[in-house]
Amino acid sequence: MHNLLKQYKTYKDEIRARLADFRNFNEEEQFKEFMFCLLTPQSNAQKCWQAVEEIFRLKKIDEKSVFDILKTKTRFHITKTKRILNARGEWDKIKPSLDKENKKELRDFIAENVNGYGLKEASHFLRNIGKSDNKIAILDRHILRNLFALNLISDSKVKNRKNYFEIEDIFLNFASSISIPADELDLLWWSKENGKIFK
Repeated sequence: MHNLLKQYKTYKDEIRARLADFRNFNEEEQFKEFMFCLLTPQSNAQKCWQAVEEIFRLKKIDEKSVFDILKTKTRFHITKTKRILNARGEWDKIKPSLDKENKKELRDFIAENVNGYGLKEASHFLRNIGKSDNKIAILDRHILRNLFALNLISDSKVKNRKNYFEIEDIFLNFASSISIPADELDLLWWSKENGKIFK
């Protein structure tokens, strides 16, 4: 625990600056994050972001162009190509709801209405556009591994939807107990494993 708090003290300002960036995104930047989170499941986050940047540089977004980008950067690139091509329509479905106050209800709505999103991806998207307010958790491997190492959970995998909510509460309560906002603890643990504060 001492090491965790020491690391937080070291990186706190950088983490807070990154989260402030997220809160200041314009609509185009939010849409890029929406696409990014369609690509991240079981894929390298930094390569997924490179893919999003390349897609946005395309003069024309069509199936072959998107496929050629994704095949070198993500897993399941055939399915994800279809999701990227449908992303604008999916975005239009959820955009009017993004200012909803109840973040868990908003996250659940997005998870249920966007093809390619589950609870984790919807949480990730909301955190990446500054709308999670430390009320939800991205139960990715880095969080699960750390909770398991601290003996806060008995299994480092999420079994089902109910279990997601149980582990989410454990993570949020733990973050509160050590006075580190949940969004900041997430980025801290991710950076510890990956060497940089990213998204």
